[in-house]
Amino acid sequence: MAHIIVVGNEKGGAGKSTVSMHVATALAHMGHRVGCMDLDLRQLSFGRYLDNRFVFAEREGLTLPMPRFCALPEVDPATVAEGEHVSDHRLGAGIKALEGESDFIVIDCPGSHTRLSQMAHSLADTLVTPLNDSFVDFDLLARIDSETNKILGPSVYSEMVWHARQSRAQAGMKPTDWLVVRNRLGNQWMHNKQRVGDALSELSKRIGFRTAPGFSERVVFRELFPKGLTLLDLKGLGGMGLSLSNVAARQELRDLITALKLPGVKVTF
Repeated sequence: MAHIIVVGNEKGGAGKSTVSMHVATALAHMGHRVGCMDLDLRQLSFGRYLDNRFVFAEREGLTLPMPRFCALPEVDPATVAEGEHVSDHRLGAGIKALEGESDFIVIDCPGSHTRLSQMAHSLADTLVTPLNDSFVDFDLLARIDSETNKILGPSVYSEMVWHARQSRAQAGMKPTDWLVVRNRLGNQWMHNKQRVGDALSELSKRIGFRTAPGFSERVVFRELFPKGLTLLDLKGLGGMGLSLSNVAARQELRDLITALKLPGVKVTF
C-alpha cells in the first residue's frame, strides 16, 4: 500500500502547497512513484503548481520528474448509503485511483476545517503541519498564557488531529507520525523565535509530535510557481543557475526530507 503523506493545518499562508510540491517532486527526483491530491477545492494551489509544471515541461521540451495528480473524483450522492458522507467516498475513490501506481501519496489540505481534510488526517501515515514561526500560528495548536507562556490546553487543530488518531486506532491502523515544520525561521537568534521554540518543545511532549525546521522566507519560492519548478529542478536548467540562496534552500529541503523519516527513502540530492 502507498504511504500517505498529508500536509495540513487550519490556517492559510503557512506554506502547505510549497511544502507539498517540494516533498512530492523530491520523492519523484529520487525515483519514487508519487501520487498527489489537492483538497483545497476553491484555490487548488497544489494542483495548479503541478499543472504549471506539466505545461512548462511540454513547452520547453523538458523531461522533469512528474508526480501524478488526481483531481478529486465526483461521486453521485444517490449511490451513497444513508448515514455515510459523499466526501468520504470521493476521497476514497481518489486514493484508490492512485494507490496501485504510487509508493507515496501526497495530499494537500485546505487552510480551514472541512470534512475532506478531517478524513485525510485520519488516513495520514505521516502528517506534516507547516507553521509560520509566530504565536499567531502556534495558537492553532494550543492556547498559551500571555504572561507566563504556560500552555493552557490544546486548540482546535490539535483536537482534530487527536480525533483523527483515535479513528486510526479504532480501525487497527498504525499511529500517525506527526511532524510540525517551522517555516520562515529567522537567520538570527530572536527572543520570539526562542519562545516559540520552547513552547513547541513543551507541547510536543504533551500531544505527541516531532518538530523540524522548514523553509526560510525566500523569493525563489514565489518565482518558481508559474513554471511549476522546484529547487531540485534548477541545477543544470539553462539560464536558471543556483545562487547561494538557492543552495541554502536546497539544504533546507534535504533536511526536511531527512526529518520526515519516510520508509524506504534515502536522500540522494
